[in-house]
Amino acid sequence: MGLIEVTKTFKIPEGAKKIVLAGNPNVGKSVFFNNLTNRYVEVSNFPGTTVDITYSALGNDVLIDTPGIYGVSSFNDEEKVARDVILQADAVINIINAVHLERDLFLTCQIIDMGIPMIAVLNMMDEAEEQGVRIDIKALEKHLGVPIIPAVAVKGKGVAEILASVDKAKVGKKNREIVELLKPILQFFPTTGEALLYLEEDSTVIVNRPLPETSRNQEKIYMQRRLRVNEIVKDVVKEDLQGTSFTVRLGQLMLRTFPGVPILLLSFVLMYYFVGVFIAQVVVEFTEEVVMDGCYSPFIESLVERFVSLSSIPGYILAGEYGILTMTAVYLLGLLMPLVAGFYFSLAVMEDSGYLPRVAALTDRVLVKMGLNGRAIIPIILGLGCVTMATITTRVLGSKRERIITTALLGVAIPCSAQLGVIFGMVSPLGIGYLSLYLAVIVLVFAGLGVLLEKILPGRSTDLLLDLPRLRTPRIKNVFKKTFNRTIHFMKEAIPLFAVGSLLISLLNLSGLLLSIQNFLRPLVNGWLKLPSEASTAFIMGIVRRDFGAAGLYSLEMNPGQILVSLIAITLFVPCLASILIIFKERGAKDGLLIWFGSFIIAFLVSGILAQIII
Repeated sequence: MGLIEVTKTFKIPEGAKKIVLAGNPNVGKSVFFNNLTNRYVEVSNFPGTTVDITYSALGNDVLIDTPGIYGVSSFNDEEKVARDVILQADAVINIINAVHLERDLFLTCQIIDMGIPMIAVLNMMDEAEEQGVRIDIKALEKHLGVPIIPAVAVKGKGVAEILASVDKAKVGKKNREIVELLKPILQFFPTTGEALLYLEEDSTVIVNRPLPETSRNQEKIYMQRRLRVNEIVKDVVKEDLQGTSFTVRLGQLMLRTFPGVPILLLSFVLMYYFVGVFIAQVVVEFTEEVVMDGCYSPFIESLVERFVSLSSIPGYILAGEYGILTMTAVYLLGLLMPLVAGFYFSLAVMEDSGYLPRVAALTDRVLVKMGLNGRAIIPIILGLGCVTMATITTRVLGSKRERIITTALLGVAIPCSAQLGVIFGMVSPLGIGYLSLYLAVIVLVFAGLGVLLEKILPGRSTDLLLDLPRLRTPRIKNVFKKTFNRTIHFMKEAIPLFAVGSLLISLLNLSGLLLSIQNFLRPLVNGWLKLPSEASTAFIMGIVRRDFGAAGLYSLEMNPGQILVSLIAITLFVPCLASILIIFKERGAKDGLLIWFGSFIIAFLVSGILAQIII
């Protein structure tokens, strides 16, 4: 099967047992390795990879440290190395983070199902107690069928017990359903571990195996293992928040439906008042009307007029109605930059406080219904900053199916920060009723599209594996640094695109094509959407950049119903050119075209139906 022979790779004496340290990333394996060996160690580069493996004598045996992994598989070099070493282990010391038992036990149960003798070490017991997590060690031993040792690596607690228990490692209680799946194919493999990896569709094990594909069932095995882990955690873990610090109690409470959901809604309300009311109305009123319209625009017009007439083609392109130096600069610096900075500031506060991962954990149950898991909330929230950037971050999701669903949701129902800022600026003066209706329609489209894609795309969502850092007061330096860097990145990306969009609209207007397009779209814009003809210009601008299109609606004279319809249409409308290019790059031409044209249909269908009702 292509395994690299460990005894030939490392200097392992004949007859010595291979004791392997295994666990998730950042569980303290290296600290235990140093505490257990306390002597000269060797480091070897594992053949065919750039991964270094540390090993040392442990009595008459050899202790080998492996890279941190969430499961035994071969998705990257670290996992391949860990897989090869674990499969050839005589015994495994599995290090488990007691705070994240639900996450770490997935690997524990997989190694048990592989039939490898094991002892399990519950590290960070002090942190678990501080956070009110109480673990019934005896019950956990009964469930797993292996020795369990509570420990605190950084204090050296549990090291003596581990040394005394290495010879007591034993094969744990395997999952009965998985044992039944293994029976028909065990004869074809030298070890149970290799047979199990074959069923789990490990690409290396599958090579050159003449077994039918129907015998492989990764999804079913993962589901059985996850159900078993959930059952174990439910039985052995109890939460006792009495005596814990306030931040620890608050962090735990944020993960519960109540008060987690009200806290989440409160955080969004605070973000709305900060970005949508304070920034969009108070700050933007000053930057756009006083600074840009009052001072900047008259200065630029007079400066351009010294060289060319404003009524000439160059003058119109530079400082006319859609001028590169006038409208582009006013929208970018006066309107969009304050809104983008405000949103990125809010996001940085959520990140640096440790709240954002809790949002992911809290939303996991809802997102599963759309074929995703809680990790998808990260690109979704980032999409509220920039859909282009968020589309790239969908790479962190566990499957192609999840990446397609998330990209479609980003492309259709998630407004970027600049667009969202314009929307807040336009809908806020209409009152809470119109704002609520706007949010209800967008959320309904978001949820409906997600559920539909979950039904029609084959497969299921992967499990959520996520570290939850402690809550803390956001560090002002970090928050401002993130806000500044992201805002500058946005401006660097937006300036050339806005300039091109302004030039394109100016040329279309000068050539008369803009009027022709407006006339062509009039039955749709005037008849179906019941909007002014000029709104078609905003939709055309939206293809260049979504927030550019939203900003194009800003100056139109419309009643409240028309404003709401136009904002829903421009929200659901096609992603900007930069986002489309990234979507095509990440998802391919076929999926990219489906998302692009699908957004056209959804935007005009939903907003048109609403127009028939309220206008």
